[in-house]
Amino acid sequence: MNRQEFLKTSLVSAFVLPSFQIMPSKSKLNDEILGHGDFKYKVHRSWGNLDPIKFPVKNCHEMVMDSQGRLIMVTDETKNNILIYDKSGKILDFWGTTYTGGHGLTLWKEGGEDFLFICDSNLHKVFKTDLKGKVLLTIDHPASIGEYKPEDPFNPTESAIAPKGDIYVADGYGSQFILQYDSTGKFIRKFGGKGEEDHQFQTPHGIAIDNRSGTPTLLITSRIHNAFKRFSLDGQYISNIFLPGAYVCRPVLDGENIYAGVCWSRMKYLERVANSGFVTILDKNNQVVSNPGGTKPTYKKGELQMMLQENKSFMHCHDVCIDEDKNIYICQWNANKSYPIKLERI
Repeated sequence: MNRQEFLKTSLVSAFVLPSFQIMPSKSKLNDEILGHGDFKYKVHRSWGNLDPIKFPVKNCHEMVMDSQGRLIMVTDETKNNILIYDKSGKILDFWGTTYTGGHGLTLWKEGGEDFLFICDSNLHKVFKTDLKGKVLLTIDHPASIGEYKPEDPFNPTESAIAPKGDIYVADGYGSQFILQYDSTGKFIRKFGGKGEEDHQFQTPHGIAIDNRSGTPTLLITSRIHNAFKRFSLDGQYISNIFLPGAYVCRPVLDGENIYAGVCWSRMKYLERVANSGFVTILDKNNQVVSNPGGTKPTYKKGELQMMLQENKSFMHCHDVCIDEDKNIYICQWNANKSYPIKLERI
């Protein structure tokens, strides 16, 4: 989250926050079923809970699943930036003490081996590491290669890796460009930037490769626009998926579906409200089919209607990870240092 967004949210929260701090009773939480249609889930709130003395977290930013089925999460807590779970919620490994702004986490498979890309919005860098944390490649501030002015902010929030290895970095909290590098870190181009045109962004918080059509494209968040924007791999704007009311984080592709955490929704005077997050799920036609924690998706004359948080199940859903059984693991930002929550598909 950047300073502008935090201040805006804080001002709104001053008027509405108390009404969002009431959580369902314990008995109700144990029986929570969320979602719509074929995408309904039982909530397991304590799934990822750990000893906060040994394994503290600040913000649970993102999670990926590796080839071994392990769930790897990044946090901005430097006692253990990376926490690695099994699917039962047991801690398997942990590492990382330097990523003060650990935010984006992307898994890339190369030569039969898994690698991680970590975006640190405080250190203004992107790091490629192995699964033990050894740094193999660093992408520095674009000013170092003359692509930004020294005073231009670079606060990367997410990365995506194309089939041939090109690295795309979303400068979501900085100058709001998408920067493309080859697999060795050599700069290729940048596109986007902050603005209201179709090819521009308002908080390009997340980015992913969408292979569902057979032709890879980039699916890029424009969070303040409540949208995902589609681009070609060479940075040409293609189309927009409008998600009214939903301040979506990164798109997560699994099979024919898109999943995303919604950090806020527009609850009061059409402004975003603190603690109003949920999860949204789109089908192969990019139609919203379920909103666990949110209102049932409704289309009128082909247009998606405003989506809002329906109950107080979540605070700020920052990312989701999908396992082979189509269960969802939710990471939350600004959620009282809480651990990931599991949604079991039913």
